[in-house]
Amino acid sequence: MYRSNTCGELRLTNVGQTVTLAGWVQKARKMGGMTFVDLRDRYGVTQLAFNEAVDADLCAKANKLGREWVIQITGTVAERSSKNANLPTGEIEIIVSNLEVLSASDVPPFTIEDNTDGGDDIRMQYRYLDLRRPMVRKNLELRHKIAFEVRRYMDERNFLEVETPVLINSTPEGARDFIVPSRMNPGQFYALPQSPQLFKQLLMVSGFDRYFQIVKCFRDEDLRADRQPEFTQIDCEMTFVEQNDVIEMFEGLAKHLFKYVKNIEFAEAFPRMTWADAMKYYGSDKPDIRFGMKFVELKDLTEGGNFVVFDSAPYVAGICAEGCASFTRKQIDQLTDFVKRPQIGAKGLVWVRCEADGSYKSSADKFYSQEQVKSWAERCNAKAGDLILIMAGEMHKTQKQLCELRLELGNQLGLRNKDVFAPLWVIDFPLFEWDDETQRYYAMHHPFTMPNPDDVPMLDSNPGEVRAWAYDMVINGVEVGGGSIRIHNSDLQNKMFSLLGFSEESAMSQFGWLINAFKFGAPPHGGLAFGLDRLVSLFAGLDSIRDCIAFPKNNSGRDVMIDAPSTIAEEQLNELNIKIDLQEKK
Repeated sequence: MYRSNTCGELRLTNVGQTVTLAGWVQKARKMGGMTFVDLRDRYGVTQLAFNEAVDADLCAKANKLGREWVIQITGTVAERSSKNANLPTGEIEIIVSNLEVLSASDVPPFTIEDNTDGGDDIRMQYRYLDLRRPMVRKNLELRHKIAFEVRRYMDERNFLEVETPVLINSTPEGARDFIVPSRMNPGQFYALPQSPQLFKQLLMVSGFDRYFQIVKCFRDEDLRADRQPEFTQIDCEMTFVEQNDVIEMFEGLAKHLFKYVKNIEFAEAFPRMTWADAMKYYGSDKPDIRFGMKFVELKDLTEGGNFVVFDSAPYVAGICAEGCASFTRKQIDQLTDFVKRPQIGAKGLVWVRCEADGSYKSSADKFYSQEQVKSWAERCNAKAGDLILIMAGEMHKTQKQLCELRLELGNQLGLRNKDVFAPLWVIDFPLFEWDDETQRYYAMHHPFTMPNPDDVPMLDSNPGEVRAWAYDMVINGVEVGGGSIRIHNSDLQNKMFSLLGFSEESAMSQFGWLINAFKFGAPPHGGLAFGLDRLVSLFAGLDSIRDCIAFPKNNSGRDVMIDAPSTIAEEQLNELNIKIDLQEKK
């Protein structure tokens, strides 16, 4: 063995012992006739001491060590005279008697420390070095612990982990598929799974009763902080369940992980909010309820002011920022500039200050009386010292803009504390969403989602009002999991396909194997999938899921470390019967 101990385990109780350590040189410093080297491995850092007066040759050898050199040492554990309270091993050091260089290192392109001097691009290019940093390593250790605990929790509840195929057929709904050509079947292609959805439903038809899988999924979609082209789901399915059964089972898992990871206990059930209320009060189907500032609709109170911004808008709503009447004009102008950014797209912002003397100062003063503005403040439950911010326009668009403003204010006011967790369930999603461009309905979740039984009669008369038996778990404004009860009745499934514009032939072409399976006794079933990456990043307090994935892609979907994706040789293309014709986009 190259080592008798790790660099994180030695303590005062080990003083006097002869040990062998191996690891990377974190840093070296010469102080008079002494040289000190910090040796690092996955488990921690231990200080090594070399005394020129005791062994000049050994000390000279230590003085040649550079950062990230891999070395092996043997020495005696001794109590440090100058202790380091910031290190678990800070009370001891190793008096080195032998030093072996196992591997020299070039000068690293950035410092291998938590507060590194490396930017995102360079750290992703040298990700194997970035993974040596303790904070990155801890994220992956946390990921391991969560995955391990999920498996234990699920096993104790009779769930079986079953692997499903990675090479499947392409489906027309949802995000774009990643496509894989088949050499043995010229002109035909596999797709990488966006989720194991259909296979886990088949497992329920097969009688497996309770399934789960920690599984890779793939979606070819534009990236952002909580998206990667390949990501990991905790995928689950159960038979003979209704919506409440699934919610209670996986709320239990979430509570268990909060206790296990953060030592936080939730005694009460997570609150539940309908999709309609989430949109009405927060402008988002994943509301952050750590703070208030609910939307308040004001359209009826703004009539008759001859203010074209409000009069021409079908929707007028505001939020009340408590204690923010002290905001300067510059601060309010900055908020106005924020909502005018192209990615938000608002035209402006109306503000009302609730003054200490009970009067109101507004950017729309010349259009509205004090009494009219007072009625706005009363509806917003605003008091002296508060600031009301109002936006107007088409309802859904304005709600999204107001949502962005609310979150920005939450950030500025310190209301989005990463150490505070506010989970909830969003339920009663619409079953369908209408697309004006194609003039047809699309499934808001997927074509196999069960409609709320109370709304089934509306499938023919008013499909846009039908609610789904679908549910999302949201924590701190992040959707960490979602699922639905599935359709298990063939007639109802055929009705769903018809409403989504599938002919009988196209439905059989895409999903025939599932449709046929349902003819042989499909039990009621439903499930949920957690995003493992999102759960880990939430518990770790990260801003991006990329930081808890060992080898992530950048925002362009590239792995800059291995330079993927890349072109392939003409010979490979020929084997696959593929010809590349790159056409310039107009």
